[in-house]
Formats: sequence, structure tokens, C-alpha cells
Amino acid sequence: MRTLNYQLKVLCEHNRDGSYGNKQKRLKSLQKIANDLHAMGYVHMNAHSLKRKHVLALVEKWQRSKLSPRSQANNLAFIRWWAKKVGRSHVMYRTNLEYGIRGTSLRSKQSKAWTMTPDQLKQITDPHIKLSLRMQQAFGLRREESLKFQATYADHTDYIDLKGSWTKGGRPRQVPLTSISQRPLLDEVAELTGDGSLIPSHLSYVQQVNRYVKAIDRAGMRNTHGLRHAYAQQRYLMLTGWPCPYQGGKSPDEMTPEEFEIDQTARLEVSHELGHGRVGITAVYIG
Repeated sequence: MRTLNYQLKVLCEHNRDGSYGNKQKRLKSLQKIANDLHAMGYVHMNAHSLKRKHVLALVEKWQRSKLSPRSQANNLAFIRWWAKKVGRSHVMYRTNLEYGIRGTSLRSKQSKAWTMTPDQLKQITDPHIKLSLRMQQAFGLRREESLKFQATYADHTDYIDLKGSWTKGGRPRQVPLTSISQRPLLDEVAELTGDGSLIPSHLSYVQQVNRYVKAIDRAGMRNTHGLRHAYAQQRYLMLTGWPCPYQGGKSPDEMTPEEFEIDQTARLEVSHELGHGRVGITAVYIG
């Protein structure tokens, strides 16, 4: 393995910030970036020799190959992480616009929300995975949160408390119980897991993720993140009394001042329950 590839691999392994999925994406992307730098003639680099010329060369390559602005922005985020970890943040421009990468809209043209059918759920034979999926649908949890969920810690009768070690970015949060179906679900989780999590005690997190991925693939469920989208849309309806834009409701610029105030309050609550820190991100989920 080349020096830069090896050192970036070690850097990723020794800095475990972020969710499992983000850490895997970071490692994969930085390895490709290292390969690209080598292919462009920067053959003697190490992790501490990152310079502005290297970043500019990468951006030029991405733009020549017509890589999407979103992918370019993601790559720059990983390089900023690398630069920060080795004390080279000064080689990075402050904004993506300075690299010629314009902001990309989070808005999708159509909703990504979906809910599991009874037939799909029947195809999941592992009780831990089945309950993890149901927790994702009922509480809008991410996959990692649903797998690491421990009822004995999280269940506070009228809300669940999510540990920072379960969540993206290490941000703990609380999600309220708002439906009569949530209480029996939590009781089922507690009965199955006792003091443990929805990862069987003899398996590691990575092992359970692999089993989860295979199980949902067999059941024809490719991307369970859509369950979070459905949760967000249901909560918006509950909080405002009207459907979200993706379900045919008004967009914010069509609302009266009173409706807009309710809309913004609801979006902030939905954002909090999903584990995000800003209202704007809700456009991804509810339009």
C-alpha cells in the first residue's frame, strides 16, 4: 500500500468520530482521493504534505469529469476533515464557492417516503432486525440508532432518550411518544432484549449491520431511510393539522403569516426529532 493510502487509512481508524456509515464513506472516499492524487503525478505524498495545489488539482479533475456538485462538496468535506486532523486546515478555502462549486439544493422533486407492507415485514425472520425496522418506522430512527437501541436506557414512558453514542454526530436527543402503537412496540423490544440492545449479545455491530442489509435485500427493501421520511411527514401533519408539500400541502411561500409561523415551528420540531439542528434540512423530508 502506498504511503498516503496507508496513512489516511490509519488516520480514519484512529479518529472514530461520526456514525459507522459515515466512517466507511470517509475511508472509501479518502482512499479514492489518494489514488487520484497518485495518478495525477503526486507520487511521494504523505498525510501531512497536503497543499492547496493538491486540492485545486482534485477539484479541476472532478469538474473535467463532470462529477456532480453534491459529490464534489462531499469530497471536499472529507478533505477538510483530513486537513483538520493533520493541522493543515489553512490549505483549504473557506467556502466551496471559492472552488467554483455552487450550493446544491437539498430539495428533491418527489417524496422518498414509504412504509413497510405486512408482506415485507413477514419476510424478515430475525426478530431483532424486525423490531429494528419497526423502530425506524415508528420513531424515525436511523439504522444505527435502531440497532443500538436499548429499551432499559431509552424508555421514559412518554419519550425515548437516544444516547450520543447511538446517533449521528454524537448528538443525544429525545423523541416523544405520539401514537398508541409506540408503547406496545417498546414493550416488545424490552421483552426481547432485556438489558441489551437490538444487536444480539453474541454479535458485533458490524456483524448485525451485515445481517440487516442481507435481510432487507431479500425482502425487497433497498433503502430503509425512506421510513424516516414517512415519519417526518406524519409528524408534520400531526403538528400542523395539514399535509406537507410532498403530500399536496401548501409550500411556505403560499402560506398566510399565521400558517407560516405554525409551519416553521413544526419544521423545527421535526428537525429535532430526526436528530438535525436546522429547519432547512426538513425540505428533504417534507418538501
